[in-house]
Amino acid sequence: MTVGSYETNLNGEDLRIGVVQARFNEDICHGLLSACLAELKRLGVADEDILHVTVPGALEVPLVLQKMAESQQFDALIALGAVIRGETYHFELVSNESGAGITRIGLDYGIPIANAILTTETDEQAEVRMAVKGADAARVAVEMANLTIALEELSQDQGDDE
Repeated sequence: MTVGSYETNLNGEDLRIGVVQARFNEDICHGLLSACLAELKRLGVADEDILHVTVPGALEVPLVLQKMAESQQFDALIALGAVIRGETYHFELVSNESGAGITRIGLDYGIPIANAILTTETDEQAEVRMAVKGADAARVAVEMANLTIALEELSQDQGDDE
């Protein structure tokens, strides 16, 4: 038996990427965005193939991701934001609900979504992670967009053989 494999593809040329950025914890979110956009560019995604929008906070991110997914204009989406623990239960609510919403949209619409909404205990933890997580989100979006496209083509090819 021969096992097929798919090589990781980080070529962003001709990919359309939507980026939804929360504004709450603005300095952290700008750091995430800066690192994300720089990495998308490094991977070959053209500026005109990126749509960046902002929303008030992490709980608003899933709705805009859903609208972008419904448009069928994107190969992958990226969620950027920062939820930093406070003294109330609100941290858990925002973290859990935004994460669940993001996951549901990706599955419901069959579109890769790189979730780079940081959930940290302190501002300092978020500052340390923002550049790495922003760039990582760009790589995840490009890799998963290419993988999804390849699997769709494989599925179409198999349909042609029948």
